[in-house]
Amino acid sequence: MVAFHQNSTDFILLGLITHPTFPGLIFAVVFSIFLVAVTANVVMILLIHTDSRLHTPMYFLLSQLSIMDTVYICITVPKMLHDLFSKEKTISFPGCAVQIFLYLTLIGGEFFLLGLMAYNRYVAVCNPLRYPLLMNRRICLLMVVGSWIGGSLDGFMLTPFTMSFPYCGSRKINHFFCEIPAVLKLSCVDTSVYETLMYACCVLMLLIPISIISVSYTRILLTIHQMNSAEGRRKAFATCSFHIMMVIIFYGAAFYTNVLPHSYHTPEKDKIVSASYTILTPMLNPLIYSLRNKDVTTALRRLMGRYASSQKVRVEDVPRKY
Repeated sequence: MVAFHQNSTDFILLGLITHPTFPGLIFAVVFSIFLVAVTANVVMILLIHTDSRLHTPMYFLLSQLSIMDTVYICITVPKMLHDLFSKEKTISFPGCAVQIFLYLTLIGGEFFLLGLMAYNRYVAVCNPLRYPLLMNRRICLLMVVGSWIGGSLDGFMLTPFTMSFPYCGSRKINHFFCEIPAVLKLSCVDTSVYETLMYACCVLMLLIPISIISVSYTRILLTIHQMNSAEGRRKAFATCSFHIMMVIIFYGAAFYTNVLPHSYHTPEKDKIVSASYTILTPMLNPLIYSLRNKDVTTALRRLMGRYASSQKVRVEDVPRKY
């Protein structure tokens, strides 16, 4: 079989559901989630940028998480929604490469960032007196830059190798975006050695932040358990349980996709798991980490109050001009 070349042939994305019975319903549900995710994350970014009370290490890290989630959902969902009603569900070879690179960079960056956010919470809860020293502005910037660089290294390493394989015969990717395992199935050469190396790389990338998260939350939970206030313990446990739940969803899905052997995979399972961290997680992150937070809701009310006041002033000024 003759390999097809990047300049002459496109891939075809079969979508989240290959032959949907009710594409309009799928569009409405996914678009609603997309709209909530983008709105919530953009609001978080604006609030943290404009409200000086939120200029703290924790919210600085959360703003980076919102940036990653916003870009992340925008590189996969709009194309998927377009393809639901399009006869040609194609994506160009360079377009697929760009999607893979951005996907790897953002998911890799989020791996590291979630680990560093857990460390930040550990310092805040277990070493509050040393918090200003251990989480100063310089350290926060290094954390964020390190997360972005760590993610981009993954993208720079894996994207060229993935797209260098010859792809022949079927051009149909049984997925709603160019995820590496789904793309490699179309290769007409043996990719097992590369996949083994890729899995080893992913295990290392998962192992570092998961270790930090496990140690941090273990220390946090032990500290919370020693609190004298029952109400304080209840609130702290509730907050931690939500955070841990999001970590399990995100890292669990990544572990399934990138680490488990082929015998555990089916195209349908792969797409459902991928949807959980490409569509649901960007929506849930700002709701769980930020918008449930009292400081954030207070900042949102202040922002809305300022906007309402400015609109009132404009309305009152209109009669004076005439």
